[in-house]
Amino acid sequence: MAINRANIAKELLPGLNAVFGLEYGSVDNEHEPLYVVENSDRAFEEEVLFTGFATAPTKSEGAAIQYDSAQENYTARYTAETVALAFAITEEAMEDNLYDTFSKVKSRSLARAMANTKQTKAANVFNNAFSTSYLGGDGQPLISDSHPTISDGDQDNDLDTVDLSETNLETALIAIQKTKDDRGILVGASAVCLHIDPTNQFNAERILNSPGRPSSANNDINAVNNMGLIPDGYYVNRRFTDTNAFYIKTDVPNGTKMFVRAPLQTKMEPDFDTGNMRFKARERYSFGWSDWRGWYGSAGSS
Repeated sequence: MAINRANIAKELLPGLNAVFGLEYGSVDNEHEPLYVVENSDRAFEEEVLFTGFATAPTKSEGAAIQYDSAQENYTARYTAETVALAFAITEEAMEDNLYDTFSKVKSRSLARAMANTKQTKAANVFNNAFSTSYLGGDGQPLISDSHPTISDGDQDNDLDTVDLSETNLETALIAIQKTKDDRGILVGASAVCLHIDPTNQFNAERILNSPGRPSSANNDINAVNNMGLIPDGYYVNRRFTDTNAFYIKTDVPNGTKMFVRAPLQTKMEPDFDTGNMRFKARERYSFGWSDWRGWYGSAGSS
């Protein structure tokens, strides 16, 4: 249904001091530290895990050398979704509006609505990171203690429902440094940054940036800070739904990705029969992950 003069009755008359509700700020780029962004020219993109060789064995004198084989393991698929929104305005409402409301609706409100969908979809990968209803290519959630491998059993990037604290963060950083590939060989992983809900930001600031040990009366240094073990610090995501959950991004490549199939485009056109002006915004993209080793996380204790 088109926006008509009945919907904007106050804006048809002089004397209105302000039209508010369209000047709010926005939180549009929270996905950027979470994802590597790549372009796509297909309906879906696939990435396959290729496993290398196991640890080389010792060869006895005169014995035959042992052969190993490499192979593909699981495939991660990113399927582009189309996100679109439109609105229409009657010709009379356009003519009689005295306050240029519709230019603001077109440029700001439509953009905010599209951006909010994108940011919500980006955050939902993490909001569902522990859910068995949202599985990756290996048949497990992003954060799991049962990621299957070719020859090293189940591997684990779940920090066991602990809350964010200095001790638990140190335990997580040790676990990240011990990350192995599918054949049980260390990959040399390190933490990059911490991602949290706003509720945890004050705790994160004390843990990461205090010169001394947080909540301690002794003179020990803050080891995480002093050693620079989380070089990019922490990021707050206001669309995370679990206030106790926290996630640590590692430097393992091909973790979480966003594929852009068609960037945001806006169009407007008049309808000949009604005279209504129609406005549309549309884009296509996908969010997901390939290698779970790009993230470690905890759902928190409650």
